[in-house]
Amino acid sequence: MDFKDILYEKREGVAKITINRPETRNAFTAKTWEEMSTALIDAWHDHNIGVVVITGAGDKAFCSGGDVSVRGPEGYGGEFPIPEPIELIRMIPKVVIAMVNGFAIGGGQVLHVSCDLSIASETAVFGQVGPRFGSYDAGFGSAYLARLVGQRKAREMWFLCRRYTAKEALEMGLVNKVVPPDKLEEETMAWCKEIMQLSPTAIKVLKSSFYADVQSISGIEAMARHSLHMYYASEEGAEGVKAFLEKRLPDYSSWR
Repeated sequence: MDFKDILYEKREGVAKITINRPETRNAFTAKTWEEMSTALIDAWHDHNIGVVVITGAGDKAFCSGGDVSVRGPEGYGGEFPIPEPIELIRMIPKVVIAMVNGFAIGGGQVLHVSCDLSIASETAVFGQVGPRFGSYDAGFGSAYLARLVGQRKAREMWFLCRRYTAKEALEMGLVNKVVPPDKLEEETMAWCKEIMQLSPTAIKVLKSSFYADVQSISGIEAMARHSLHMYYASEEGAEGVKAFLEKRLPDYSSWR
């Protein structure tokens, strides 16, 4: 398969998807999302694959969210495909591991939260920026986040838009393990190897069971997606984009 925005490789039962836009700190566009969906579907149907690893190119960022420079009323360069990568991550009957090698901000934070497991470099940084730059995730990016770290911490992350170190992420239950940068790939592959030794049917049923508990969020997710597109088309949503591109703080005072 010929990809532009991602790298996709399969080795020893592991499918590795790398967002390959390091010049934007691996921010995604609709094209990136489409290619990730294609890769996830391929991994789903490949019976030799037991684990999927998602990461970012370089050593600076896992994913910094949507590419604000291309965001318009229709989103990040057009409509995302259905199903989206985050939906496929939940649905695929295989373990998906986020290998967080740097900034996991905004949509990148939502992406790693959606994965089954998350292993982070000591240099990883986590946080939300949506309310600052005219965006939000009122579905799994918030409701499921609260299941992981608790209501108080989840609200703090969204309402204050602060950043958190890998150590802080581990303490709040946002990631499974933190390792030195030069050990990240090795540790992640060791986890993959352990998983590959287990029963794929047991893994499949267990994953379905884990997500059965949170499937009610899917309805909220759909509603949130529709409202987000309307929000992007509003003047308030556009102010966040303008402020980001003009490198200034946004002024939301007109919409209080």
